[in-house]
Amino acid sequence: MRAFVDQELCIGCGMCTVACPEVFELNVDGKAEAIADTTDDNRNDVMTAIDGCPVGAIREEE
Repeated sequence: MRAFVDQELCIGCGMCTVACPEVFELNVDGKAEAIADTTDDNRNDVMTAIDGCPVGAIREEE
């Protein structure tokens, strides 16, 4: 699985990068993007980022 951040919805708050820095980072436009796959080790942190996104810009895809 891999998280996907909708760049049109993302407001660049950075909550996801705090919740799971090994998967999310802010790009040059100040928007979050997923840089790694979801693994068993980081799944809870990814779900925290998805659930905590204030604009619902993050989802998980296969």
